[in-house]
Amino acid sequence: MAQILAQALALALAAFVGLMSVADAGASERKVTTVKSGPATDKLQAVAGTPAQPAAAEAGAEDPLHIVVSLQAQSMTVYRGLEIVAQSPISSGKTGHSTPTGVYSILEKRRKHFSNIYDNAPMPYMQRLTWSGIALHQGKLPGYPASHGCVRMPMEFAQSLFGMTGRGAHVVITDAPVEPVSVRHAALPQPYEAGTAVASLDLPIVASDSGLRGSIVTGSIEPAKVPANQALSDKPLRMIITPKAAGNDVHRAQTLLNKLGFDAGFEDGVMGKRTRDAIRLFQEGADLPVTGNMTTGLLRALYRETGEDETLTAVLRIRRDFKDIYEAPVALKDPHLPLGTMIFTALGFDKDAANVNWVAVNAEARPGLSPEAVLDRVSLPKSVARDIGLMLTPGSSLIVTDRSFARNTGLGTDFVVTTR
Repeated sequence: MAQILAQALALALAAFVGLMSVADAGASERKVTTVKSGPATDKLQAVAGTPAQPAAAEAGAEDPLHIVVSLQAQSMTVYRGLEIVAQSPISSGKTGHSTPTGVYSILEKRRKHFSNIYDNAPMPYMQRLTWSGIALHQGKLPGYPASHGCVRMPMEFAQSLFGMTGRGAHVVITDAPVEPVSVRHAALPQPYEAGTAVASLDLPIVASDSGLRGSIVTGSIEPAKVPANQALSDKPLRMIITPKAAGNDVHRAQTLLNKLGFDAGFEDGVMGKRTRDAIRLFQEGADLPVTGNMTTGLLRALYRETGEDETLTAVLRIRRDFKDIYEAPVALKDPHLPLGTMIFTALGFDKDAANVNWVAVNAEARPGLSPEAVLDRVSLPKSVARDIGLMLTPGSSLIVTDRSFARNTGLGTDFVVTTR
């Protein structure tokens, strides 16, 4: 009898130990998606059934990482291409120190950093977005906006994100939540292979066919040539298209007249005596009524005479590794109409790939401005498309915006566009 009781006790003990092991294993698995660093809101959340861990298996290993922050939702979502990597609550800037919305890049990373603006406050796992004081970093999350403009993250999430990102990774900060969408459009650059014909489409043909709108068009300008070392670089391009600086017809006429050798005076947009005299001289030689007045016919004649394309109403600028490398005029239909701010990012592709897939993030929601609607208004001269194609690498991005990038863009930055 004693032997039977001893055997039963041993079996019960073994079962209890087994149950405890299973419980411990389950608790260990749950810790993968939970951060214990203060208030209950400081958690790394799984989103739509996707574990908050390295990117899902279907995400391309070479797809770029980008971060989307919603101030309304007080959340951060990390994407690799279109796939969610992780999501976390955040705490953004409080009233009077609101976090500016816009498109940023990570400029600098420091595991240990202290604010040089706010009383040497600690900013662990700091990832700088602007040189004026906006950054991502570890901090307290009370459940509402509480920072001086930075984006605070819980400890374990900040540590994990720090290990995933590199300098130049894009961060998009918006009011309402947004997410990347796949987009295909002829206006988006594609790799160029020597010996490959580049389509040359006339604007009337493009405009009449919705399937061709935004396609590459011919241009009479000859843009800056690609620096020899840039075609071989593996660093992503940072491109931006903005409408040409607003200028009146007189300013454009002065520029073109001076280019042709007529002395129109300073290019200040003011119709003075020298400008009128230059217009009269040009009108005499161009068989136009000699009036000295500014007219649409005069501008068209000036464009024809200089060989410039009057449809090239925007400027494409390119940076690589935080340095300017290229600039050229491009065509933007209806440049006076709103564009919003849209960022397009090239996914991973092989060196010999003929086509690249792109994703778009609407960084400034405006009614009727979808990625396709914005791209329908953009056309690249074939020489510009070729130049970009020679330099294009995975993770390259293109911002199309009517916002200024001048305020926070400078030495040691990509193009920074603030939308509020």
